Amino acid sequence: MVNRKYCMSSYLMYRYIFDSEKTFQDGLKCCIADLSFLRKPVKTAIDLIDTIEEIMQTICAEDKAALALSGGIDSAILAKFMPKGAKTYTFRCAVPGKQVTDETEQAKKWADINQLDHKVIDIYWEDIEAVADKLMLHKGAPIHSIETQIYLAAIEAKKDGAKKFIFGENADIIYGGMDKLLKKDWIFGEFVDRYTYIKPYYILYEPEFILDPFKKYEKKGYIDSYHFINEYFRQEALGTYYNACETAGIEFAAPYSLTYLDEPIDYIRIRSGETKYIVREAFKLLYPNMDVPEKIPMPRPVNEWFENWEGPIRPEFIPHCTDGLSGDQKWMVWALERFLNQIDSDRIGEE
Repeated sequence: MVNRKYCMSSYLMYRYIFDSEKTFQDGLKCCIADLSFLRKPVKTAIDLIDTIEEIMQTICAEDKAALALSGGIDSAILAKFMPKGAKTYTFRCAVPGKQVTDETEQAKKWADINQLDHKVIDIYWEDIEAVADKLMLHKGAPIHSIETQIYLAAIEAKKDGAKKFIFGENADIIYGGMDKLLKKDWIFGEFVDRYTYIKPYYILYEPEFILDPFKKYEKKGYIDSYHFINEYFRQEALGTYYNACETAGIEFAAPYSLTYLDEPIDYIRIRSGETKYIVREAFKLLYPNMDVPEKIPMPRPVNEWFENWEGPIRPEFIPHCTDGLSGDQKWMVWALERFLNQIDSDRIGEE
């Protein structure tokens, strides 16, 4: 069913189209990730190590797998189970004349310790613009800002002969790394305000406020935040990686996503600073002499990229609606307008 107003608001709220039966335009399906695959239970750090090792052996069986290697502990654990000499890739977004987040040095440590081939992929805004349209047309929807980076790295891995591209995605979601969303018992309205990426009524002349996902996990006025993000954030996150890798023509692999926490999440530990405690314990067992590095989200200098962007000009958007938004939020509005321009110019199917 074509319902552009719904799809625009859903993207702004959840960064994907929640109702897969709705689409922006005839002949264009909004693709979402299939989460029906089997997952293995994990209770302890030892369970996690054993399970990840088993999954990695299967993924790497044909020696045609590459690893996206960040500076964090999730991909460091995966690096332990890569074949010696396997290729690893770290993204580095560059903004001429400005210092931005760079985790390549820390990532190289994991590569060197585990005798892996390490390559840095420098990404510029011009690279982002060059591939954004292709990714959006393939997805049938606007994209996350990291999708372009994943795609560019996936293309590089494919050129180097890889058939599978491994990421540490879902470790934060499954094992309590989303500490800002788990830090308290959220009242329903508070959590809606906290989780919603952009409230559509600040951006669109004809917004819809889609609350069904939140209502599913509401009980007596509060939200079950852990299970909410394990359904809806996991759906959005995996969809991002699947789309980027599928568009590049390489198989996406996410070992953590093939597991689940087979016990109640320990809110007390998380709220006292022990975020992602099982993964941290696993890291210390595998790297006993290494300090746990500071968590850094996948670098993307959206604040710098959109510093001088004046906002959308299409009639669906309220004038000056991006004033005061963060770089991540501006990206979303930019991507939405760009996608609408694409489908209105009859470019469906051009990839």
